[in-house]
Amino acid sequence: MIIGFVGFGKVAENLVRLIKSDDITFLTSTENRSSNTISNIKRANVEVLPTFREVANSSDILISVTSPKEALGVGERYGRYVKGIYLDLNNVSPDTTIKISEHVNDLVDGAIIGKIDSSNPRLYISGEKSEELLFLNDYIETKIISDRIGDASRLKLLRSTYTKTLSALLIESAQIAKNNNLEEEFFDILALTEGDDFKDKSKSRINNTLTSSKRKSEELEEIVDYFNGEDLTMVKAALKKLSQ
Repeated sequence: MIIGFVGFGKVAENLVRLIKSDDITFLTSTENRSSNTISNIKRANVEVLPTFREVANSSDILISVTSPKEALGVGERYGRYVKGIYLDLNNVSPDTTIKISEHVNDLVDGAIIGKIDSSNPRLYISGEKSEELLFLNDYIETKIISDRIGDASRLKLLRSTYTKTLSALLIESAQIAKNNNLEEEFFDILALTEGDDFKDKSKSRINNTLTSSKRKSEELEEIVDYFNGEDLTMVKAALKKLSQ
């Protein structure tokens, strides 16, 4: 089996690490990629083809892991060349996922839940071809939500309304505590009710949010666009914070 990637950040790098099998070959391309992405590819030691079109055409499963703003364009450019399954793992709205499906024959809507570089993330998928990906359970816990494109994306957005809004609040609260020379004490007293590992998890969440604020802002924009009929007071405040 051949699994190809369009986009090669931490998610793709971790999937290559977790899905270890002599029967699986991983492909990607360095076409128009940044030096940081090229470094990720070299570190993962995957096979590199000259273009993403060749990657798409050669893959039994093509996985799109780019950014919310690039996801639709990637589907439009390469979806037509995929002979097997096209698995979209980008944090996009169900509306965007449905638009991607217009350019892809066998789309599976996917959501990676958990820390992207952890040893035990969980994969949620939806779409008519989802059952064909259940072999991934041998490497990463995989759960089918439904046979409807958009359900995995919808669940992913719902989770993000909480996690990214919470991250923005943590950043703001921690900064105020630091300005008052009470940062360590601030995390200590929260750990009394939130658990012993709260401090480490919170600092990791803050660092991750700050280093990928652009991507997370794009994800919040997708939430605001999709759930525009809901009360999004806190989400909009988080988007404003991360955009700063």
